[in-house]
Order: sequence, then C-alpha cells, then structure tokens
Amino acid sequence: MARLEADCSRCAALCCVAPAFAKSSDFAVDKPAGQACRNLADDFRCRIHEDLPARGFQGCVVFDCFGAGQRITQETFGGRDWRGAPEIAGAMFATLPVMRQLHELLWLLTEALQLDEARRLHPELRMARDEIDALAAGTADELRGLDVDAYRKKVVPLLRRVSELARAGAGRRRPDHSGAHLIGRRFRGADLRGASFRGALLIGADLRDADLRRADFTGADLRGADLRGADLTGALFLTAAQLRAARTA
Repeated sequence: MARLEADCSRCAALCCVAPAFAKSSDFAVDKPAGQACRNLADDFRCRIHEDLPARGFQGCVVFDCFGAGQRITQETFGGRDWRGAPEIAGAMFATLPVMRQLHELLWLLTEALQLDEARRLHPELRMARDEIDALAAGTADELRGLDVDAYRKKVVPLLRRVSELARAGAGRRRPDHSGAHLIGRRFRGADLRGASFRGALLIGADLRDADLRRADFTGADLRGADLRGADLTGALFLTAAQLRAARTA
C-alpha cells in the first residue's frame, strides 16, 4: 500500500511546477501550468517554505497531494525527474492531477477502514481500496487515460454509507449541511455532533467551542474557519490540510 501523506524529499516538486497559480489571496503571483514557481530551488525545495503565508502563498500551505507526488516520481517514473530528463516533463505534470485524485480516494477509504461502526462495510472498502491502488500502479499512459470520475462515482456512495453509520451514534440531531454555503456563518458553541459538512463552504465560519464530534468534513473548505476550542473528537475525513487552512490556535 502506498504512503498516503506527502514526502517532499522523495518528490520532484511536482506541485510547484505542474499546476497554474492565479494571483489571489492564495498566491502572490500568477504562474502558468508547467512553469516552475519562482521560489523553487535547484534541489526541488521551496526557498520560502517557512514563510509561505507571510509571503502570500497560503495556497501552498493548504495543498495536499496525499503522497501522489512521490509515487509519480519514484514509482511511475522510476526515480527520474523533469529537470534531469526534460523529455518526460509533460507526462509527469499531466499525471499529477490523476494520481492525486486516486490517492485522495485511497486516503478516504483507508480512513473509513479505521471506523468500527462501519465494520460490515469493511470488505467492500478493502475491495475498493485495492482496485484504486492497482490503478495508481499503472504506467503514465494508463494513468492519463483513466476516467477518474467513474471510479469516484463508485466510491463516494460507499463512503456516504460509512459516514451515516459512523454518525448514527452521535445522537438523533445530526444537521445536514452537505454542500451548503456557510461562509462566515456563526456556529460558536453550537451542538453539531454528527453533522455532515461534506463539500460545504465554511470559509471564515465561526466554529469556536462548537461540538463537532463525529462531524463529517469530507471535501469541506475550511479556509479561515475559526476552530479554536472546538471539540473535533472522532471527526470524520478531516485532513491535515483542512486543519492548516483553518484557525486552530
């Protein structure tokens, strides 16, 4: 099973080159796709890594490849990189968004397998995880030809069933805010046990001291959300990148 957290020391800085950046609150400059960020050093490390938010690169802080970058570099391309072998640059960059989506699904499935409430779904979860992992082990050409949305549509309903089972023990009141626009919403001190925030926009929301035990945060946008004092015990599908995007201290 591939490692599902980023290891930049084993990656050729693909996230600093492959995607385009648009000058905004997340990025201080415009950068076209396939062009190295001006802050990227020759050793594939970021020159301003410790000061990214202060320098206007909050988008870099909250990005998570779920280990896709090192898998492409070390496995798909056998340790080669776009600088040493420029002829593979285009293929490497085109593979990143596909592998990242596959690794995100792998991370979600792996998290689901940790939930005792979903034990009866574990066989289905393992089968789905093994299938996605096998796809991620394909060649660059095979990866670029994948219809990732088709596999996502198979996995998402399964993950929803997992979420429902895990949240059922949180009590009868389980608010459903799936896909909701909750930008700047005040939830301070609210009882949100077992709530679903799947795909919700919680940008700048006030969640201080809220009870968020067993709440589902799959794909939620938590940029600037205030989580100070919130109880996140057993929160579902909450990533490290989401927490970095929020205010927690």
